[in-house]
Amino acid sequence: MSMWKSIFGVVAITVAVGVAAIFATGRGWFGNHEGPGEVTPVSIPDAVVSGRAARQRAAAVAVSVALSVEQGVTEPKQILFGDLHVHTTVSFDAFMLSLPLLQGEGAHPQADACDFARFCSGLDFWSINDHAEGFTPIEWRETVQSIRECNAVAGDAANPDVVAFLGWEWTQVGTTPEDHYGHKNVILRHTDDERIPARPIAAIGRASQAFRSFPGPFQLGLLAVAGGDARYNDFARFAQERTAFGECPTGVPVRELGDCVEYTRTPAELFEKLDDWGHEAIVIPHGTTWGFYTPPGNTWDKQLESHHDPDRQTLIEIYSGHGNSEEYRDWRGVDFAADGSARCPEPEDDYLPSCWRAGEIIRARCSAAGLGADECETRAAEARQLAAEAGAAGHLTVPGVEMEEWLDSGQCRDCFQPAFNYRPGGSAQYIMAIRNFDDPANPKRFRMGFMASSDNHTARPGTGFKELNRREMTEATGPAEDQQVPLLTRPDQEPAPRSVPFDPETTTLVAFQLTEGERQASFFLTGGLVAVHSEGRDRDAIWQAMDRREVYGTSGPRILLWFDLVRGEQRLPMGSEVTTTANPTFEVRAVGSFEQKPGCPDYSTGALTAERLEHVCRSECYHPSDTRRPITRIEVIRIRPQVEPGEDVAELIDDPWKIFDCPGDPAGCSVRFEDPDFAEAGRDTLYYARAVEAPAPAINAANLRCESDDEGTCVEVHPCFGDFRTDYEDDCLSETEQRAWSSPIFVDYAP
Repeated sequence: MSMWKSIFGVVAITVAVGVAAIFATGRGWFGNHEGPGEVTPVSIPDAVVSGRAARQRAAAVAVSVALSVEQGVTEPKQILFGDLHVHTTVSFDAFMLSLPLLQGEGAHPQADACDFARFCSGLDFWSINDHAEGFTPIEWRETVQSIRECNAVAGDAANPDVVAFLGWEWTQVGTTPEDHYGHKNVILRHTDDERIPARPIAAIGRASQAFRSFPGPFQLGLLAVAGGDARYNDFARFAQERTAFGECPTGVPVRELGDCVEYTRTPAELFEKLDDWGHEAIVIPHGTTWGFYTPPGNTWDKQLESHHDPDRQTLIEIYSGHGNSEEYRDWRGVDFAADGSARCPEPEDDYLPSCWRAGEIIRARCSAAGLGADECETRAAEARQLAAEAGAAGHLTVPGVEMEEWLDSGQCRDCFQPAFNYRPGGSAQYIMAIRNFDDPANPKRFRMGFMASSDNHTARPGTGFKELNRREMTEATGPAEDQQVPLLTRPDQEPAPRSVPFDPETTTLVAFQLTEGERQASFFLTGGLVAVHSEGRDRDAIWQAMDRREVYGTSGPRILLWFDLVRGEQRLPMGSEVTTTANPTFEVRAVGSFEQKPGCPDYSTGALTAERLEHVCRSECYHPSDTRRPITRIEVIRIRPQVEPGEDVAELIDDPWKIFDCPGDPAGCSVRFEDPDFAEAGRDTLYYARAVEAPAPAINAANLRCESDDEGTCVEVHPCFGDFRTDYEDDCLSETEQRAWSSPIFVDYAP
């Protein structure tokens, strides 16, 4: 008996030690803190920077923006390109995507972003925007220091090679249109302690819950042991670090708070906090039509009521690696009655609501099960209603559904590279067209400049310079084989001929298990760029250009764009406001981007080792040839904001209002036009321009790659998956017309 007791004792001790070891692993004891990395202490040669400026000036001369030496030199403002939306693996979702389980590349900390902007994408400026909801105080201090180091390498502060801005993302997600405000990037002008907040300001909502909802220590320990890779130990440490800091107490002045996570519930509270600090900051909304997290039926009207700061929220991101948010359409994914009840709208020629498609999927299953037509119609109607009531989680009401069954439901069929599950009530055109009349004597409206960026999550600012390396230059990633991934994939379900209700209060799903990650993978793009018309290359000059709204966005290529209101000898640039009773005259001038050469320029290969060039740049860089892509046309959009409550927004947007075909000259395209209706209409109007390049292949440009019948209806989709179902080397290229969008010029009518 004593022998058996000894054996059982040894077994018990072994099990206990094993459990303790797994628990300790899950607590991050064997993982390393992911530091900011080391910035490569080399700047871009002055000759390279001056050479870019010289080529740009030659292009400006070709379209008469500047005069040549023979004509009498005039120096135009410089056009500088940047990315104001960049995540590193400090962000929770970025760290998840970096894991081996998802074929991730490993750590891409803050220093990688600096090196990428300088040596890979060749940007003039960029900002860091990790999610505030997952920041720890330690990581914030490391981020501040890394940004300072990036700027310290830049050379002459009056003429730096690259300017790095400090910032974060305020990531709010609501479950209904009433409590949803969306995502906003906060960009700070300065980097010294006296002029920056002591901590980023986070948002309370579904996103903050997801970014702090980690599996328990035992689950994390099992993942680390089963994964057999030190990266999982680091992930456990990453999780432990976030749960170690609590929420800041309320009612305490911001400067008296210690190391904690500071939350706000609404944009109005965010603006109040920024006012408390008193530091210069720009707040840039983004993903405003992105239905990955935005509830159907959401509009920006409530933000204009009481959640807008016209002094800080001066720019809006209309394009990113998550798609285009420019264009308005008058359909909706879900209709809401006056009492707030949801209803599924019927399909239209250019739009299939996902809730309606849910009904058709259930109808087909019901019929296949041999049930009668009346019963199947009842179940289809039930499915439509349950999906409509579930909002952004409507896909969870159809058990065991395969993503291909959804066809192209929920998508904007005729938009340029649209955001997934498009929400038109958040489009830039809608936002620019609405007014709030709570104070009839002083109705409120939005006046924001248009910009674009990448929303990259691998510390890669400005990924749109080449359309390759889909897995590294977009967010498309997933497991290498069919397997469950904690926090990301849902447990398998059997298809059933009846839908089920979704209850957010009782669901066991967490984080990204609640989202349509599979379909979203077909909508990930390389991302856009913001361009500024700047008086110089330094931080202050770039900031002043953004403050003037003298900015524009591109879908990735470095298109040169000028848009001016012409008044005799005077020119008012994009972003300007003017009051007049006369018909306005405008001029648009655009020059296409450079075709790219393979590989990287000498200054990049000389500064980075081959190993770092591969890890950070994937051995491909911004490497322009001498050939420019032709501009094929210029489009002008006219919007007349509401003058009374309830005015139909669709009737106020002329898109396109004018189209000018261009000759395809690589030297560029220039057009001049007048609005002959302005004075007679007698109402405020805004105008902006799109410059469109010749078609070229781009990653995921065809999104779900629909196969249509003779009537143009999508009958089959061929998704570009992020996981094993699409070949790792397949970039899913399709032809598209890349473009640039100017900021609006606001022309107010005042007799």
